[in-house]
Amino acid sequence: MQSPWIWIWCGLVAAASVAGGLLPTLVSWTHRRLQMALSFVSGVMLGVALFHMVPHAVMTRAQHAGADHDALDPIMLAVAAGFLGMFFLQRFASFHQHEAPEASCAHGHDHAHDHDHAPVGRLTWTGAALGLTLHSLLEGVALAASVLAADSLHPGLAAAGFGTFLVILLHKPFDAMTLVTLFSAGGRSGARVHVLNLLFALIVPLGAALFLLGFGSANVNAAALALAFSAGTFLCIAGSDLLPELQFYRHDRVALSLMLTLGLAVAWGVGRLESGQHAHDHTSEAMHGVAGHADHADHAGHDHAHDHATPKETAP
Repeated sequence: MQSPWIWIWCGLVAAASVAGGLLPTLVSWTHRRLQMALSFVSGVMLGVALFHMVPHAVMTRAQHAGADHDALDPIMLAVAAGFLGMFFLQRFASFHQHEAPEASCAHGHDHAHDHDHAPVGRLTWTGAALGLTLHSLLEGVALAASVLAADSLHPGLAAAGFGTFLVILLHKPFDAMTLVTLFSAGGRSGARVHVLNLLFALIVPLGAALFLLGFGSANVNAAALALAFSAGTFLCIAGSDLLPELQFYRHDRVALSLMLTLGLAVAWGVGRLESGQHAHDHTSEAMHGVAGHADHADHAGHDHAHDHATPKETAP
């Protein structure tokens, strides 16, 4: 049976994406605020990839194919393939740029001169749209695979796939904000911008649907490999946001490091909540099993006593 959490998460992600696309017209983002938010999101993304996605992919694969090298090597190859796939997508599509438009940092440095990134004017909105669309399709695959893997390992788990959902929920508004900003900079009208924003919000649900149609909700082996591949993409995205900070954001190193650590802590906490829920389910099942066994024993003892009493009652 297909888990309803896939579509609940997809709906919430779509809403967050629409909201992110509206942010440039509602909120003034400074360079510092944006980098603080991205450090936190990158920390969550890094933590979920390491604490949730890779372990779940390994456990799901091991559950159905054993735990030897022949079974686990495809998982790590999928992680590497996901990392390289996202790396090449970013290198050639040049879409993964989360910068506050026309913002300067709090220390008076012009942002365009502080970073070795192409300025917004040099990025075509079509290239960004292609890259972000493929990226969002992969996020939909990651979400569906995460829910299926969690459901396979922990049947009936409350909020299955919550860690992956949290990463996509936090990251998607920045993607929508990037696309809308570039689209508007290309001279497109406001109405077209809103239509594009709405269409972009549907890409993650589309990716989840395509994965389910292609592999089926019962193919947990495909879910494990897709989850590992998605973990590699998450690691690449988190690294692409975090590593430039080593060179370009030294003036905010303490605050940005704290936000990264906080993001990792949130990801770890989400993983522990899931483990606690799983342990609670097993404890409930075990107690139910013990109670059932005791009831059976009492019933058997009663029947046994009744059987022995019957001859006495019928004896002359």
